[in-house]
Amino acid sequence: DVQLQASGGGLVQAGGSLRLSCAFSGFTFPDYTIGWFRQAPGKEREGVSCIHSRNGRTQYSYSVKGRFTISSDNAKNTVYLQMNNLKPEDTAVYYCATAIRAVTTLSEDDYDYWAQGTLVTVSS
Repeated sequence: DVQLQASGGGLVQAGGSLRLSCAFSGFTFPDYTIGWFRQAPGKEREGVSCIHSRNGRTQYSYSVKGRFTISSDNAKNTVYLQMNNLKPEDTAVYYCATAIRAVTTLSEDDYDYWAQGTLVTVSS
C-alpha cells in the first residue's frame, strides 16, 4: 500500500527555520512527483513546492521561493522541505502528497495520495 507520512512541524518564531519530512513507502511507480501543500485557517489549500523523482526538477510557489528548499533522499525514501526565514503568514497545516501521472505540478488535482498534515505555527 502507498503510504506517506509528514512530520517536523512545530512552533517557531518569525525568522526561524524548520525542516519538514515526508517519508513514503509502497511506491511501485516508475516516476512520481512529491509535493508539499499547506492550508492556513480559513483559506484554501495551496501548493508550496514539489520535486520530480526522475529528473529532480523542482517548483516553488511565489510566496516561498528563495526561502524554502525541497530536496529528496532516495535511499531513505524521504523528501524534505527546508523552511528558512519563516513568517507568520507561513502558519498552516502542511501536507505532502504524490502525483503518479504528472511531472512537476503544484495543482492539487494532479495528486493521488496524501499524508496527514503537520502543523507549522510561526509566532511574530
